Amino acid sequence: MARVPKSLRYLVKALQAGAARLDLSFSPMVSLRRLSAYNFTIKDTIYIFHALLVVFWVSLMQEPAFPYKLLIPILYITILLIPFTSQVFLPAVPVLSWVLSWYCAKFIPEAYRPSISVILLPTLESVLYGANISDILTRHTNRALDVMAWLPYGVFHFAFPVIVAIFLYLFRSKPALHLWGKVFGYTNLLGVFVQILFPCAPPWYEVIHGLTPANYGMKGSPGGLARIDELFGGSGYTVGFSNSPVIFGAFPSLHAGNATLEALFISHFFPKMTKFAWGYAGVLYWATMYLTHHYLIDVVGGACFAISCFYIFLPDELRGKKAFAPPANLAGQPRTARQRYEQYGLESPRSTNGRARYPEDEFEVDGSDEDVEEGDVAYYRTAPLNNSEANIRSAAPKRSHRHTASIASLIRGEERAPEDGWSPITTNFPSDVGSSSANGSSSAGTGRPQTPSGRPRTPMGDRRTEDA
Repeated sequence: MARVPKSLRYLVKALQAGAARLDLSFSPMVSLRRLSAYNFTIKDTIYIFHALLVVFWVSLMQEPAFPYKLLIPILYITILLIPFTSQVFLPAVPVLSWVLSWYCAKFIPEAYRPSISVILLPTLESVLYGANISDILTRHTNRALDVMAWLPYGVFHFAFPVIVAIFLYLFRSKPALHLWGKVFGYTNLLGVFVQILFPCAPPWYEVIHGLTPANYGMKGSPGGLARIDELFGGSGYTVGFSNSPVIFGAFPSLHAGNATLEALFISHFFPKMTKFAWGYAGVLYWATMYLTHHYLIDVVGGACFAISCFYIFLPDELRGKKAFAPPANLAGQPRTARQRYEQYGLESPRSTNGRARYPEDEFEVDGSDEDVEEGDVAYYRTAPLNNSEANIRSAAPKRSHRHTASIASLIRGEERAPEDGWSPITTNFPSDVGSSSANGSSSAGTGRPQTPSGRPRTPMGDRRTEDA
């Protein structure tokens, strides 16, 4: 029967631990009792801002009309009062505020809206970068490039924020997940505010209308995604972008900002995936310009927004190795051979070219951290076992990490020789062994030092012979 990979066993264990952490209560009284016992701080006043923001946008909302739009704040309060839903939506309050702000932006009276800038972004693009990068990237298009740009821009962009949240919930501590909701929500909320206060026409407007003045009565355009609708015989992107609440929201690019956030979080909390995360972000940067939705300066602006919010909100408790802390009820994360060396305070053997001298798979161990006893390296007794001890040893489950201790014994043997009076890599003994033998501290006729139990201690090199 094939063995289940350790990574798959750990994933199953994480799913079980995640399910166990869920609060399955639907009683609002539980949330009210927690609220009454909660010690409020100055940071909690931010929820007053979110409440006022909900009141402001609902008062402007025209679809749905009154009184149906009152269902929105009622639903908002309900999901925060029920423990089962509040554990998901309370950390996501900034995200909910962003979605509500983005949707209700179209209801702002035109008299209070600023004028739309058509020429500013392409001018800055040419001044800062010497050319209109978006225009250069869209001169040559084909089906393969269309699909390559569509996947990150039109599919992964909507799925990856949820995937990142799930991975943080399963494999990292609760503050990491709360940080994701906070940074993701405030980055997008700040971006929508800038788009509302500083409306700019995207590249597709220049392609269709040139540099003629724009107005808020114009419909949006799917840009290069219209070719995807044509390819699959649909109209989803055409309808969606034509009726977008924020049509002239080119700067900053929230597509680029979200991809940057995802790359920052993955590289910070899951360093092994850093190359893949930033590779995806780079492809999405290109896709935003190839599909004529953003200029390069929009991409840079969105990335700067994301980086700023990430490091502003990143607490000290999630910096360094603290970022890798698993959830409270999840232990036993698989470790590599190099991490085994680090446990014992040793360096992994490496050759001069920087590559491992011995393949790590040769020292791969099964089981999890809970199978390994913490502490210093165990130096095993090499004296022969009596019958009872041999039976116990054979009946006990073998621990496949013993070879690591043996390697550590060989590496640190010279350090232990002065204090223990013997060395695992040599059969020479210090001069005081003979004197101790004269005093009866060694086994008769062997000259070997004895253990506290009276058994002769033998060097590791003799164990194979004696066990045989």
